[in-house]
Amino acid sequence: MKNFGGMGGMNMQQMMKQAKEAQAQIERAKEELAETSVEATAGGGMVTIEMSGAYEVVNMKIDKNVVDPDDVEMLEDLIIAATNEAITQVNALRAEKLPM
Repeated sequence: MKNFGGMGGMNMQQMMKQAKEAQAQIERAKEELAETSVEATAGGGMVTIEMSGAYEVVNMKIDKNVVDPDDVEMLEDLIIAATNEAITQVNALRAEKLPM
């Protein structure tokens, strides 16, 4: 194969090999992320969300003291806050593991 002058002497075969290796590393990182989880809380631990690195909620805990039939909105807000914090943590974890 001929070398490509503008590519520092790297030939197409070397480029393809590096691309395949990079893709394999990304796939391994994605698998690792799917097996990793983060935990986020809201309301001083009244609501806890556990989320995988693949953005799947795998567990939720709600303290019984926060369940008030007359104030469902507060519980909804706590669930949203904990979920959003978990997403933020997963985003940071993915940025660390899958820098692009």
